[in-house]
Amino acid sequence: MRQPRDILVTSALPYANGPIHIGHLVEYIQTDIWARFQKMRGEQCWYVCADDAHGTPIMLKARQEGITPEALIARVAEEHRADFDGFRIGFDNYHSTHSDENRHYASLIYARNRDAGHIAKRTIEQAYDPVEQMFLPDRFIKGECPKCGAADQYGDNCEACGASYSPAELKNPRSAVSGAVPEQRSSEHYFFRLADFEPMLKAWTRGGGLQGQVANKLDEWFEAGLQEWDISRDAPYFGFEIPDHPGKFFYVWLDAPIGYMASFQNLCDSAKGRAAGLEFDHYWAPESPAEVYHFIGKDIIYFHALFWPAMLHGAGFRSPTAVFAHGFLTVDGQKMSKSRGTFIKARTYLDHLNPEYLRYYFAAKLGAGVDDIDLSLDDFQARVNSDLVGKVVNIASRTAGFISKRFDGRLAAELPDSALFETFVAANAVIAEAFEAREYSRAVREIMNLADRANQYIDEQAPWVVAKQDGREAELQGICTQGLNLFRLLIGWLKPILPGTAEAAEQFLQIAPLSWDQLEQPLLDHEIAKFKPLMTRIEPKQIAAMLEASKEDLSAAP
Repeated sequence: MRQPRDILVTSALPYANGPIHIGHLVEYIQTDIWARFQKMRGEQCWYVCADDAHGTPIMLKARQEGITPEALIARVAEEHRADFDGFRIGFDNYHSTHSDENRHYASLIYARNRDAGHIAKRTIEQAYDPVEQMFLPDRFIKGECPKCGAADQYGDNCEACGASYSPAELKNPRSAVSGAVPEQRSSEHYFFRLADFEPMLKAWTRGGGLQGQVANKLDEWFEAGLQEWDISRDAPYFGFEIPDHPGKFFYVWLDAPIGYMASFQNLCDSAKGRAAGLEFDHYWAPESPAEVYHFIGKDIIYFHALFWPAMLHGAGFRSPTAVFAHGFLTVDGQKMSKSRGTFIKARTYLDHLNPEYLRYYFAAKLGAGVDDIDLSLDDFQARVNSDLVGKVVNIASRTAGFISKRFDGRLAAELPDSALFETFVAANAVIAEAFEAREYSRAVREIMNLADRANQYIDEQAPWVVAKQDGREAELQGICTQGLNLFRLLIGWLKPILPGTAEAAEQFLQIAPLSWDQLEQPLLDHEIAKFKPLMTRIEPKQIAAMLEASKEDLSAAP
């Protein structure tokens, strides 16, 4: 018997100073589908995440609200968890970077790299806000990109061209806190010597763990020369103090990815983790047989594909098996807009629409690359109504009533067209391969082509005609049993995408939770429950109300 794979999956940590919006959800839905698929296949797959809870933005927002940073991150964590639950994101553990586990691993990784000579110390000139009397983090200095000239860019990287640079290189800088022109002041800082790891990183980035486009992008950074990375920040700062340097704090980007390890350690120590026999070292030791995958946005590749594997390697831990980057979300072909109502918070969406509509639409658009995807609201409505309601759910609604009314809810003992069933089953491998490769759009196309064939079968057999004719009871039961078995296959394949709908379908079919290998066996001589609608159509007024509410969110914002 095949041993299940040991898989640890993470999504990038949402920042704990604001709500989840539908742009964020591309990543969590993408990751959740992959993790759910692995679990359906019987793999030992664990999906962990956490709130990214440190940094100056959180400190300043808490000050603005007149509360402590701890109170702010506790409130936001509750909101984030509720939003993720609403979208059926099935984390095995959701933690925080402001935790004992994260402090432990951040300090350990720092100390091991320091002791191995990978940390440098030097005095630097740094931007200082004379009004607020604080050193400014890179993200709190704005100006023109020194590489491409784009205006209103952050002090550490350009959203227009993707370049990374130091705040001192920014043209026409200003403080994003007070608007003052920053002064340059001296401060002693600590740096991670990234160039120490160049041979290892070149091998790792070309080792198959990155998409081709991403590996090509990293080549540009190798050619430019790997720069030392400033990992310290001055007080005042909300984060972890560097153990041997009072008044200096770990930069948020040092402890944020370490949050993956911290969340996993927290899971290992929980009742759930202990029951499963989870061991931290089995997943994170240098020669670990387990697989570790990070799903991220393309804007944070530099941190995850260079700094992160280098920090891990320098501290005696394993590198990730792979880092999967995705593109951004546009709505109706344009960047999400607050004024147009297309900057839609997760909560606002949930107030108006079924979360599984969006899960399906994103899946239908997502491939394995880093291209942006577009949420066309007209197409969204049309596709959900046509595919999910008109094709998949329709199969059950067209056949289940006859089984309930005429056969006491009992399916036939055999299929009238076992060859058709086997044709569907043969697609199992192709659909599984598409899910594994994160080619969800390909999986959806395969599933919907088969949904068309299932509906064609029902159209041809016309059970509503057969039901009116004497002596054809067995035939009617067979046709409807065939239809419901094809429906069961379709809903099984869609289960990673539509977990809530699949659960309702399992209750209707009165079966245990579907696993991938169960799909090959038909459901025969079995009693089903009375059918209830599994999904309703999207009405234009629901989308209009959601957009209107998103505009109201903007007007209500402080």
